[in-house]
Amino acid sequence: MNLGFLVLLPFLGAVLPPLAERWRFSRPALSWAAAALPLVALGLLWFHGRRVFSGETVRQFVPWMPDLGLNLAFRLDGLALLFSLLVLGIGLLIILYARYYLSANEKAGRFYAFLLLFMGAMMGVVTSNNLLLLVVFWELTSLSSFLLIGFWYHQTDARKGARMALSVTGMGGLALLAGVILIGQVVGSYSLDDVLASGDLIRGHALYPLILCLVLLGVFTKSAQFPFHFWLPHAMSAPTPVSAYLHSATMVKAGVFLLARLYPALSGTDLWFFLVTGAGLATLLWGAIWALFQHDLKGLLAYSTISHLGLITMLFGLNAQLAAVAGVFHIINHATFKASLFMAAGIIDHETGTRDMRRINGLWKYMPYTAVLAMVASAAMAGVPLLNGFLSKEMFFAETLDSGQLGSLSWILPLGAVLGGVFSVAYSARFIHDVFFNGEPIDLPKYPPHEPPRYMKVPVEVLVALCLAVGVFPSLTVAALLEVAARATLGGTLPDYHLTIWHGFNVPLMMSIVALVGGVLVYSQRLRLFALNDRLPRLDAKLVFEARMQSLARWSATVSNTLRNGSLQSYTAWLLMVVALVLVTSVTRDLLAGGDRDMLPLDGVALLCGGMLIVAAILTTVLHRHRMTAIMCLSVVGLVVSLMFVRFSAPDLALTQLSVEVVTILLLMLAMYFLPVRTRRESSMPRIGRDVVLSLLVGGGVGILAFMMMTSGVDSISPFFLENAKPGGGGTNVVNVILVDFRGFDTFGEIIVLGIAGMGIYALLKDLELYSPQTDSLGRPWAKDAHPLILVTISRPLLPLALMISVYIFLRGHNLPGGGFIAGLITSVALVLQYVASGVAWMHRRIPGDYHPVVALGVLLAGFTGVGAWYFGHPFLTSAFWHVHWPVVGEFEVATAMLFDTGVFLTVVGATLLILANLGKLSLLDDKGGAR
Repeated sequence: MNLGFLVLLPFLGAVLPPLAERWRFSRPALSWAAAALPLVALGLLWFHGRRVFSGETVRQFVPWMPDLGLNLAFRLDGLALLFSLLVLGIGLLIILYARYYLSANEKAGRFYAFLLLFMGAMMGVVTSNNLLLLVVFWELTSLSSFLLIGFWYHQTDARKGARMALSVTGMGGLALLAGVILIGQVVGSYSLDDVLASGDLIRGHALYPLILCLVLLGVFTKSAQFPFHFWLPHAMSAPTPVSAYLHSATMVKAGVFLLARLYPALSGTDLWFFLVTGAGLATLLWGAIWALFQHDLKGLLAYSTISHLGLITMLFGLNAQLAAVAGVFHIINHATFKASLFMAAGIIDHETGTRDMRRINGLWKYMPYTAVLAMVASAAMAGVPLLNGFLSKEMFFAETLDSGQLGSLSWILPLGAVLGGVFSVAYSARFIHDVFFNGEPIDLPKYPPHEPPRYMKVPVEVLVALCLAVGVFPSLTVAALLEVAARATLGGTLPDYHLTIWHGFNVPLMMSIVALVGGVLVYSQRLRLFALNDRLPRLDAKLVFEARMQSLARWSATVSNTLRNGSLQSYTAWLLMVVALVLVTSVTRDLLAGGDRDMLPLDGVALLCGGMLIVAAILTTVLHRHRMTAIMCLSVVGLVVSLMFVRFSAPDLALTQLSVEVVTILLLMLAMYFLPVRTRRESSMPRIGRDVVLSLLVGGGVGILAFMMMTSGVDSISPFFLENAKPGGGGTNVVNVILVDFRGFDTFGEIIVLGIAGMGIYALLKDLELYSPQTDSLGRPWAKDAHPLILVTISRPLLPLALMISVYIFLRGHNLPGGGFIAGLITSVALVLQYVASGVAWMHRRIPGDYHPVVALGVLLAGFTGVGAWYFGHPFLTSAFWHVHWPVVGEFEVATAMLFDTGVFLTVVGATLLILANLGKLSLLDDKGGAR
């Protein structure tokens, strides 16, 4: 079964909830629609997981852009299996939980869609077997988390928290991309298999320090490690289901996943130890201490997440195999108790209306069942015996004792570990005592609180049961999963370890006891510590970040207001100034290096065409205020260029240029119709001088650059296309074969851009209200007959003739001049002519609807043509052709490139008509606002 479906199914599932909401499904049905495809993905994971437990690594490889090293490559080993179980399993529990958490007036379909996008992006991160592909999904997690954190966009804190998270993790993602590119340059491949096997090569390379710093910037920003930890507490403005998912199985876990994934390639050096262990220890202590002083229930859990992520990071930094095993183990344990704690906090907020621990006291009396669940999860977080957190924390204590990389200062590590454990117990005790005991509730918005709906507690029950089961029966519950995940992390054999509750009286046990006792003592002095904390100076990271953002916005506004003065002439001057600077710096360097190619001899035809170009260009500039004359002169330039293409044996380019010229002239005529009849003359001598200098620089630079390119003896790739067009692409029209086969990916990108441009212009014109001018520039009134009879009579027979020519040009394109782009322009011109001649209303009675679906159909058809190549094991957009014998017709060539060209045709038609037809609609209003 296809491994890529593990990633694809959540993305496909994101479409279902909005549709179910639009079709007014009930809330339970909406939840089932959200859970359907992730549930299928979990079943598919179980199918592949059996092979992983047997020691196999499941791989799938689909070529995409092999020349760039980017392929759709996926792998499912023990580490990917572990994180996939967390992402899909906890994700399904979150979906069930959110069904009861979200209020009836909230858009649950949109929430589930964002959640499933987040799930799919995270699945892509953990299963990618290509580093570039991993970075793509890495950035998708940042974007989807931005949508989730800002789900309550009407709240200022939600918008600011989402922006902060995106800014910090996005910058880290750019650093990670740079590090990945360097890794690819060192290893010679972006395949994760090759990278993990090249650890010695990477560590011995001169770029290793830079690579490590760049990768760790991505890791530390994503997993909120010091000093990039500040964004995570402010992400608590998200709905609690988002917080539970983000903190336990996704987003912040992506950073520690990457540490584990690249552990064989990057670890084992002193630099790794000092950077990773140092950041982990600082984060562990900072998060643990500040968690105690949070009065917001989710704030306490957020800082505790920071602390535990620091613990995991520190374990991976110790350069010891058993420490890495302990890190993987704590990832599992932290996911279970943290997800259950956040959902318990959401239940408390849902039933009391507040998360302020100074008000929600004594809830044991009102919510005893929820209290038991939350207290067990809190005890697991504190590392109490017989719970899962105790086992991994004891392994953590033992590894800090065994590390001697600091020499005589090695005592710092176990001391820091114990201190972090002390405050972990203290904030866990506060969660238990201040919320469920400590008197009566104080002024609750919802009183009296009560237990939530039955099935809202099921996800918490499942996770708390896992905390207990792993803590009591680790060998039966988690040992096999931990073994395959740790083996994949280490990239080899495992060290000797035993998952047992009792190891006898030893130093790690004593450290656990000290942490438990010390944590209770620290909690007993909380009031004094709170008073001391209140007297300390405050440094709010949120305020600092917002101040920096506002300063950047003010600076940007200053620069923008300087450049953006409302003058199109100034904008054009700035653009041309940059172009001139680039041309001068690049052309003058090679100006004296003459080319060695012979120039073609001049003849009368060439001189005539060149003279016409020069004269038409000058007239266009001089007569630019006489609009119709200027447009005609400009069309002469385009026509002469088309003739030059014909002269130099480029009929495809000539046809394309001619078609584009017609569409451009129509566009200019429609646009100029609405411009002011007269424009003011405001040009001063300094401005005229500036424009002359710029025109000479740009024109001269482009001319010299063209001359250098045409006379230089550079190697050309054209012989390759000439030789392979027929055998490789099945067509004798080399230009068309290049567009739909050899460079099909470029063409696909271009039609996407064209479609986006058409829709963007449509959106700009949609609600624009312009009134038709009543006179021309000479004061003569426009004709009252908007659709002259002669024009209507001539245009009607032209439509079927133009469409027939369009079909002919399309069908011959693979072997003779033509193709989908030219045919699309011809069809567009023919249809626009009907709009101009007969009017919008007449056309819409015959062609109802809009052109958006045409654009979408064209892009999808071209894309699915490329995807079809994957099905047969070829790179994206690989075309195939074969010959069939038809009766009467004879032998006939059939090529998949025709489907792609059909997509190009539809996109061109749809985008062009979106622009021209909707621009023409503006003339429907007369000076009184009535329809014409």
